[in-house]
Amino acid sequence: MGTRRVAYREEDPILYALAVGAPADQLDLVFERRLRVLPTYGLVLGLWVADAAGALGAFRPEGALHGAQSLDVHRPLPPAGELEVHGRIAAVWDKGRSAVLDVMAESDHFSARYSIFLPGQGGWGGERGPSNDPEPAPGTGGRAWSADYRTSAEQAALYRLTGDRHLIHIDPEAARAAGLPGVILHGLCTLGIAAREAAAAAAAQPWELTSLRARFTAPVRPGDTIGLTGRSHDDGTVEFTAQAAGATVLSSGLAVYAAGAHPAPAADLTVASAAGG
Repeated sequence: MGTRRVAYREEDPILYALAVGAPADQLDLVFERRLRVLPTYGLVLGLWVADAAGALGAFRPEGALHGAQSLDVHRPLPPAGELEVHGRIAAVWDKGRSAVLDVMAESDHFSARYSIFLPGQGGWGGERGPSNDPEPAPGTGGRAWSADYRTSAEQAALYRLTGDRHLIHIDPEAARAAGLPGVILHGLCTLGIAAREAAAAAAAQPWELTSLRARFTAPVRPGDTIGLTGRSHDDGTVEFTAQAAGATVLSSGLAVYAAGAHPAPAADLTVASAAGG
């Protein structure tokens, strides 16, 4: 699908950090004088690839769901700059009653795979393909951890300003027309929150993320509390799932942070946080 030059100013990753719940006192994420860019901001920079695939007819956006997401970080994103991002269709899998379209966004800084779930589009006899589940964390054991993040009523409206302005995230009538009970939070916002929160479980900083995988299984409503649970390992790997309003919203989550950057926590970890404080 070609290559686009994607430019951003330092205000853009700051806005993104705030949209995924970074507190105002975490100056490395929200202050330009010492700015570190969250690696999951790459998912915003690469999102045009999935949009372009739909616009070119690879799928009908109104009949598609964002099924899973992966991110591999090759080098840190600069505080501001211009990147070349190449887009391509990586695979189309026949899951029987449905199909999965894997769309890749690739740059020198990151590779992102957007797995688009297409209900009712399978059954043509193609390859089923691999499971979308992340590889299990190496070894067994690890430390149990949990974290709660209370989203704000304004969270979806704020995240829209990073680039994804689909109407179901702002317009209640559009959301109900799509069969939803109301406005929902972007799945990539939920994933960004999870990756930022999980860093503490790995005794790492959120900008030290090197790899991320998860499946989207249910939407989050703005104002819901996202409950994260999982296990962390000494190599910087964190397994996680997320729940909200009694439903699992992220499954098969796996985040990897730069190993050995900080001492590992000695005991199980529980964290509670909330939008706005």
